[in-house]
Amino acid sequence: MDQINRREFSQQALGSLLTYSLLETLFAHNAFGKEVRPHTVEWLVHVNALGRDAQQQKLSQLEWQKQIEGLFSQVNLPDLLNMIDFEQLTRNIKLVDRGALSLSFKFPQVEGLPTHYVFGKQIFGLKQGRSVVPHGHNNMATAFLILKGDLRGRLYDRLEDLPNAYIIKPTLDRKFTPGECSTISDHKDNVHWFQALTEPAFIFNIHVLNVSPGLGEPTGRVYLNPLGEKLAGGKIKAPHIDYHTSVQLFG
Repeated sequence: MDQINRREFSQQALGSLLTYSLLETLFAHNAFGKEVRPHTVEWLVHVNALGRDAQQQKLSQLEWQKQIEGLFSQVNLPDLLNMIDFEQLTRNIKLVDRGALSLSFKFPQVEGLPTHYVFGKQIFGLKQGRSVVPHGHNNMATAFLILKGDLRGRLYDRLEDLPNAYIIKPTLDRKFTPGECSTISDHKDNVHWFQALTEPAFIFNIHVLNVSPGLGEPTGRVYLNPLGEKLAGGKIKAPHIDYHTSVQLFG
């Protein structure tokens, strides 16, 4: 995504909902409080608008991935952490020995922010060596943003659904550091697997549901073993497994 200046970004993000000048006026009068800055408000409004457009099929899932990755790459990470009160949220938590701890949170109710979000959200917390286990999605588009720590991220295209397995193909395998992001949809990089390389590691996640109406599959996760049978052309036959098996194998 090409870099755009601040005023262009505001106009694209808010449209008729909120102008950049109004944001600056509200900020000058402390309407946001000390922890929420205008640029982060713009960012969150735009994230919500993109999710709504994807749900309503005004935006293709591939275009949603492109635009949300561009937005996530522009986020001011310290401001986002302040907005969600990350320090308080993660204080004295006990990370689980297998898999990832899911933390719920709320965005502040301040002028300029949406009163309703079309996406679900959570933060995953992991010990070193633990994973957000490998899984794909049906009828969902999701995005990960690394908040703290280093993680190994592995992405796969889901090419074919078989009765007891999926045919997948690796698309990416690299280290992710704070501020980096990835996305998945029904059409690209549908399977992902993130493993913490340091401790603690935290991932900010959003998920937009019902992006493929009429798909015929229940909305949600599907679990698989990506270390399955190797096929020609770099493909893998990944057997279906259940969540508990996945946590035992990969968590």
